[in-house]
Parts: sequence; C-alpha cells; structure tokens
Amino acid sequence: MPPRRINVVTVSPPPKSDSKPSTITARDRNTNVAMAAPTTEAPPTEFAVALFEGFQALDAFGPLDTLNLLSRRDKDSNRKISLSVLAATKDAVSTAAPDAHQTIEQWVLPTHTFDDAPDNIEVLIIPGGQGTRKPETTQPIVDFLHARFSKLRFVITICTGTVILSRAGLLNGVRATTNKCAFDWVVEASKEGSPKVEWVRRARWVDTGKIWTASGVTAGMDAMFAFVAQQYGEDVAASIAETQEYTHEWSGAKRIA
Repeated sequence: MPPRRINVVTVSPPPKSDSKPSTITARDRNTNVAMAAPTTEAPPTEFAVALFEGFQALDAFGPLDTLNLLSRRDKDSNRKISLSVLAATKDAVSTAAPDAHQTIEQWVLPTHTFDDAPDNIEVLIIPGGQGTRKPETTQPIVDFLHARFSKLRFVITICTGTVILSRAGLLNGVRATTNKCAFDWVVEASKEGSPKVEWVRRARWVDTGKIWTASGVTAGMDAMFAFVAQQYGEDVAASIAETQEYTHEWSGAKRIA
C-alpha cells in the first residue's frame, strides 16, 4: 500500500490583540488539510512516560505501542530508540486511582523514579486519567517538570494530562487542548498555575513546537502518529498505522501560523 500523499496548507487566523502569532498544529474534525513536513533536526531517540496512580491506560499504552513498532522498524538504523518508565517510586503503578470504584486495573513497573531518571530524556509523555483530579497525586511530575523542562526537547500530554503542565506553570500564553468531556474542569483547575492558557476546544491535538497536547484518550494516538510523521517521516507513520490497522486522524491536521 503506497504512503498517502499529504500537502501542507497554511491558514491565517483572525488577529488577536492580546497574543503574539504562533505556529501550532490544531486538529479539527471538520478540517481536511495537512500536517507539516518532517523536521530537519535529528529525530529524538530517548523517550520517557511519567506515570501516577490512576493514569488512563490507553492514554499511555496507545502512544507507547506506536513507539514499540517504531523501535522495531528502526532496529537496523544507527539510532536506538529507548523508553524510560518514570514514577514516584519503583513500586508498580495502577491504572486505578486509590478512591476509584473500579474492579479492573492494570499495573506497570517503573524503570526509574523521578529522582534517578536518565539525564538524556528528550521526549516526555504524560497521560491523563482520574489521578489528575488530585494535585497531590501528580505533584511528583510537576516537580520533575520544574527540574527538567528546560532540558527536554518535547513534552506530549494526553487527555487531562494537560492539567499537569498547567499546574507546573508551563502553559501561560500557550495554546493547548484537553479531553472535551473534562474541558471545563481542566480549564478551571489550570487557573492557579497557568491562568493565561489559550485553550483550543475543538482540536484533536495542538502542537506548539515543544509542547504537544492531545484531546481525550484515543486522540493521544493521533498526536503520536503526527509526532512520528513530523520527526521520522510520514512514510514511517503510515507504515506503523497500517501494521496496527489503525484508521488515523493525523493526516488531517490544520497548520495555523
């Protein structure tokens, strides 16, 4: 199956008096235009996912499975893609929040704590989930962001994971999105740490360069495919999507400058 051909379309939004122009990729289901061409910088190889009690399983596992296949496809190249699983301790982390009325859960064993995380992490993935409702549950990630954000090349949040970035004070003046079902809660919960977020309600994901924010759950897979297409090439992303038999949304991104 030949890779899908995608053109790049640039759209100028109405001027806003209180903000500076920025470049984002905001996916709207009613928009059928294209994503940006692959970057000319070397693609990242050091990934990490930050977990907490009550993270949403597919928020994490959807994007991670794409990385699994990316690493398999990339095995013959000179680069080696690696993943660190970070948490507050090395104890297994549950997908169920401590107070959740949930009878099914999965557990993930971290490879590192936030204190001994590798120094060379380039991409940090932050899922959402019920655990984001309690700030104390995700405070270790907020602290990690305070210490490491300047060294990271990219941060990708999925669903309500956006609120963790805002609590860290990293979304002021930044366009972002989150789970549509929890949108109002995230906006309200973000006001203390990042009161000036430029929220994009009708986005599948938003790419501001360093910070990528995805809407709810499955949108994280679309955002990750868009990220892989940008960094490794659209043919690579299309090949992985075909292997997963995934009907993707990333080929319909809207680039706003």
